[in-house]
Amino acid sequence: MRRATPGLRVLVLGYLVRGPLGGIAWHYLQYVAGLSRLGHDVFFVEDSDDYPSCYDPVRNVTDADPTYGLAFAARSFECLGLEQRWAYYDAHQDRWFGPAGQSAHALCETADVVLNVSGVNPIRRWTANVPTRVLVDTDPGFTQIRHLTEPTARARANQHTAFLSFGENIGRPGCAVPDDGFPWLPTRQPVVMDAWRLSCGSRHHPLTTVMQWDSYRSQTHDGVRYGMKADSFGPYLDLPARTGETFTIALGGSRAIQESLADHGWTIVDSRLPTSDPWTYQNFIAQSKAEFSVAKHGYVVGQTGWFSERSAAYLASGRPVVVQDTGFTRWLRVDDGVLAFTNLEEAVEQVKTLNRSYQRQCAAARAVAHEYFDSDKVLSDLLRIAT
Repeated sequence: MRRATPGLRVLVLGYLVRGPLGGIAWHYLQYVAGLSRLGHDVFFVEDSDDYPSCYDPVRNVTDADPTYGLAFAARSFECLGLEQRWAYYDAHQDRWFGPAGQSAHALCETADVVLNVSGVNPIRRWTANVPTRVLVDTDPGFTQIRHLTEPTARARANQHTAFLSFGENIGRPGCAVPDDGFPWLPTRQPVVMDAWRLSCGSRHHPLTTVMQWDSYRSQTHDGVRYGMKADSFGPYLDLPARTGETFTIALGGSRAIQESLADHGWTIVDSRLPTSDPWTYQNFIAQSKAEFSVAKHGYVVGQTGWFSERSAAYLASGRPVVVQDTGFTRWLRVDDGVLAFTNLEEAVEQVKTLNRSYQRQCAAARAVAHEYFDSDKVLSDLLRIAT
């Protein structure tokens, strides 16, 4: 199949049709849009895998029906001018969908690079012979434990030729991520800066975030427990009372958890509302004073150096972030824009810092996004390392 551009042909594998939510979508869309900006011939190719994995936020169910996600993907790629650049393989029907579905096998036969972002797609026979197959680990610590404890997960990882991780501290002193034997190198979330409209923040708006209380079961390895955000949040329950600020969480979690947080002064909204599409997600961020967020307990315990793709989106929008340190302070400048904390007292002080110099923090936020997360830099480095 003839190439449309002189660059590499890159296939981005992700979780967009199966995870049709605004924040998740941006995670993968920015790989596709960013690589396209660099002049590469890029396509998004998603696989249903062999188990029911399609989430429908309207029906609030997860099953094998991709109908909602296919429509969501079509709208998302069209709005970015990439409407012909995606395909979805439904293993349950043995059928391809999407504008590039009919030519998917030919695209794979002539591809130079596969980026398996988050490792959430199997390597099928049509991608197994692509010369460079990159596993991008976005869940450091948990990924490595799975490779050490689950033979199937390890076998899937072994199908790749290069290994990059959001755990930027892996292999460095002080990082407690278990060694799974793979040669992990650092990478981070790419942000297409032009896709994020810079607007003036208001100190009267709430500090916000979007989060899942429990994403999956916690892990224990060599006597060390690696937990979820639920395990990190407890020390910060009284933050609204301690600061007098309004904190809004778009939360996925049980009603009991939501009621408990509300009793401690947190404003809780259904996480499906601001994430109904990529642009409602952007609007939610734009209506925020800043982000406040804890990290998964496992990221903190492991001192992984992980930094949230969501926080990177806040920064690109000119919104500062007050976020729990996972060891990212070892590689990211944190004097302004990014206000890191390790305990409640530090979190209270960082909120005070935010208020004392709010406009400076907003300006610095955008500058940090440019310096560390600009897709031109991140993706060029990724391809240089992996190929």
